[in-house]
Amino acid sequence: MKKRIQSVFLSLAITLLLSGMVACKSGNDHQKGKIAVVISTLNNPWFVVLGQTAVARCEELGYEATLFDSQNNPSKEAEHFDNILASGYKAILFNPTDADGSAVNAKAAARAGIPVFCMDREINVPGACVTQILSDNYSGCITLGEYFVETMNRTGNYVEILGLVGDNNTWARSRGFHSVVDCFEGLKMVAQQNADFDQNKAMEVMESMMQAHQDIDAVFCGNDAMAMGAYQAVLAAGKTDRIKVFGFDGADDCVNAIREGKVEATGMQFPKTMAQTAATLADKYIGGERDLPKKLPVAVELVNKKNVSQYGHFGRMDE
Repeated sequence: MKKRIQSVFLSLAITLLLSGMVACKSGNDHQKGKIAVVISTLNNPWFVVLGQTAVARCEELGYEATLFDSQNNPSKEAEHFDNILASGYKAILFNPTDADGSAVNAKAAARAGIPVFCMDREINVPGACVTQILSDNYSGCITLGEYFVETMNRTGNYVEILGLVGDNNTWARSRGFHSVVDCFEGLKMVAQQNADFDQNKAMEVMESMMQAHQDIDAVFCGNDAMAMGAYQAVLAAGKTDRIKVFGFDGADDCVNAIREGKVEATGMQFPKTMAQTAATLADKYIGGERDLPKKLPVAVELVNKKNVSQYGHFGRMDE
């Protein structure tokens, strides 16, 4: 699904309160009530865009919106839900921390009569939420895997840095990538390790991998934050002319790195599309509409040196 939305000017410089909660209000009267936006982490610009776009769209629709930061911590996420369920919110736009663990929170909201709309990450109990709006991670990584094979000329040793092991996106991306790359005997994965979608952890993981394996030719990272961390490690080791870096997300820093020749490619997700769609569907549900899709896939587009000029600001330049 390729859905074009109006560009929203976002500020990435937000102040995180110790509670992990940021109240976001506009000049509207918010006559429609309150919507909660719960994001897995705001320690990543991609998720900041997801959360802030959701807030902006809710406010455009006439709601008061509050942004909650779970800090990639299921316990913090549960605290947010306890607060939300006791505070009169009409809907929750939800970016979960864990596909299984977060289902408990979504089910509690459903029991309380508060509809939940998942964004980017899914939960493994679909009935607990009204709609799940998700990037087509598997197909996106098939395309990325094909470009990886082409760039590597079907031969070489590579490593993979995974995201959060409890996140379905981690495995959808990995499986999509391997469904292509494993078909070529000349391409050998010599190490695989998770770094929780975190840039600093990915840098440390890449450093360890390079120490253990002197003949690495490429690294595939499950998101762009980890790709940038891996690139920092490769740069520090003086191996930028040897090791090719591939990411996934479409974050601005990685797109710029592709433009500068530092990273080979990424998969462009569309956080603004997912966030605006979630807010719009929540508004329809609150208004009484019930015939809504259970799952909405959002297409992922390959970004490489050939087409990078078409992308930026977490989407296409023409959005």
